[in-house]
Order: sequence, then C-alpha cells, then structure tokens
Amino acid sequence: MHRTFTQRVAGYVDAELSNAKEARSAGNPQQEFTHLERAHVLGQESTYWHVKVHVLMLAWAIRNSSVREALGQVFRIIGAATKTAFGMVPQGNTGGANVSPFKKMPISRDLAALIQKAKSGV
Repeated sequence: MHRTFTQRVAGYVDAELSNAKEARSAGNPQQEFTHLERAHVLGQESTYWHVKVHVLMLAWAIRNSSVREALGQVFRIIGAATKTAFGMVPQGNTGGANVSPFKKMPISRDLAALIQKAKSGV
C-alpha cells in the first residue's frame, strides 16, 4: 500500500500536538505554542496538517486573548487551505503571526530529518 506524505508525517505531527496539549495542561502557553510551531513545520506540505495546525493556533490565540495572533491565523488558514496543494508554502516557516506568512526559515536538524523520513517513505 502506498502511503501519502500526509499519512507518513502524521505520527510526527501528532507527537508535537500531544506535547502541545501537555504544555497546555501544565499551564505553559508559550511552550504549547512552540510545539504548535514545530507541528506546523512538520506538516506544512500537507494541506490537512497545515490547515489543522493553523486552526489549533487560532484556538490558542482565542484562549490566550491574542487578537493579533487570531487575526493572523484566520489569514493563514485561508492561505493554507488554498495554497498548500500547489506547493506555495515557505519552507520552515513556524506559522505564527510573529513572522511573515511568506518568509522561508531554516528548519532545525531534528525536524528536517523527520520530514525527510516522511518524504522518502522510510
């Protein structure tokens, strides 16, 4: 059975989302957002994961009363839903409103290795 990138990267994205939930439960919103950013980098080449992580970032913004982040995420959800399938994503971008949605950013070695594993199907 041929699995897609979306399926192959799922475990890695889910692990970061689980870490985000743990940080939220521990009352650490900054750590929670850091894990959401890592999930974003991992899944941004998958429309499903890209949109899902931006929706979770929007929920984070609402819970933390960040109007700037919430507005930024609404814009990013639209972009993720309409541009990802065409490969129009800036690699490594962490997805928060604190960075331009068009800015390419370096990918940490650990995340780059996981992305490569998911792409190669290993």
